[in-house]
Amino acid sequence: MDELRIALLQLLPGHTQEENLQKGFAACKKAKALGADIALFPEMWNTGYFIPQDAAALRAAAIPAESDFVRAFSKAARELQMAIAVTFLEAFDPAPRNTVCLFDYKGREVLRYAKVHTCAFDLERVLTPGDGFSVVNLETAGGTVKLGAMICFDREFPESARLLMLGGAEVILAPNACPMELNRLSALRTRAYENMLAVATCNYPAGQPDCNGHSTVFDGVAWLPDEPASRDMCVLEAPEQEGIFVARIDLAALRAYRQSEVMGNAYRRVPAYGALLDPEVHEPFCRK
Repeated sequence: MDELRIALLQLLPGHTQEENLQKGFAACKKAKALGADIALFPEMWNTGYFIPQDAAALRAAAIPAESDFVRAFSKAARELQMAIAVTFLEAFDPAPRNTVCLFDYKGREVLRYAKVHTCAFDLERVLTPGDGFSVVNLETAGGTVKLGAMICFDREFPESARLLMLGGAEVILAPNACPMELNRLSALRTRAYENMLAVATCNYPAGQPDCNGHSTVFDGVAWLPDEPASRDMCVLEAPEQEGIFVARIDLAALRAYRQSEVMGNAYRRVPAYGALLDPEVHEPFCRK
């Protein structure tokens, strides 16, 4: 597989889950018509990133991964012959999770990832965080790509993308729901640069509270052998407005780059990093 085309579904949510189902399905059909191999939703699409703080209302808003809503996108992936990464508030014990499910082009669930770094300082304090990062082989109609996921605030922790890189990920899917400004965009660029992988982020557009579009794809290739200077890894930055935006990732170039360049795992000094795994090590400004 030499090329991967990712559709970022930068959509405004409806008022009900049924509206989001219908709008999401229509967006997936359009993404397929635009040539996408994968369609990616913004964070927690089934509720439009609405997180009730009342325990009963929170449970009522959450849906299982086997729900009709989620499985409808499995069926859509199979019918459209296109992978779909759908996001939702997942029913879970003791409290719901912020989850993305990835279905391959045959409609098979290949990845279920729950946000590890929940925003416990804000509305997500009522959620259960995920417990790890997984990498899968995603089959598309054009071939196979190694892929993982992180969600929104996960990007602020280098460990998220680093673990996915160590697992072999070539592409990270990153659903999002927040204002994308210089510093957050820089964090995404850095995660792609330091790990030599592509990062595709899908945000809600302007009009959704506390969001402003600017979904992005950084392809992870900072230099090309026939170019004397570094290149801009940003192959797509969407405007603020609602829309479906398709980015092309040159996997052949990325794979060649990963074989010859010095980022990622090439020159790490693992024995020097022991303090990172010591639960007793806390800086004064860290919260336990």
